[in-house]
Amino acid sequence: MSQSLSKLYIHIVFHIKNGSSKIRKEEKGELYSYIGSIIKDNESIPIMINGVEDHVHILCVMSKNIALAKLVEEVKRHSSRWIKTKGLHYKKFAWQGGYGGFSVSPLLHNKTKQYIKEQEKHHAKMSFKEEYLFFLKEYGIDYNETYLWTD
Repeated sequence: MSQSLSKLYIHIVFHIKNGSSKIRKEEKGELYSYIGSIIKDNESIPIMINGVEDHVHILCVMSKNIALAKLVEEVKRHSSRWIKTKGLHYKKFAWQGGYGGFSVSPLLHNKTKQYIKEQEKHHAKMSFKEEYLFFLKEYGIDYNETYLWTD
């Protein structure tokens, strides 16, 4: 083939570092827009970005020209720098080192989009820990829980 083509839907989840400033509702929309622009700058397409005060969910189409680890690194690095410009509340803001990246079937694209859109509703019933462990089990990912929650 003379052309490289792909359409990879990815659901990305990452958490703030323990002891970090929580994301305030006043900055959420602007933060998610900023994250969307970082994703676009990396030749990927943001579809849905949402979360709660301690973590973010992203559904995007990954560019064929970037690795998932690099995209997440760029999103975290730039968004962390940006949010620190939003006042003293964010002086100690940092994202946790790890992340979850989950492939999404085109058939489940809309369901995943809706799930991300309803984060506040989900977390009224379920903690981030419970949610993340559910995803790891759902995708059959081996993990050592000791290392999931350390920075």
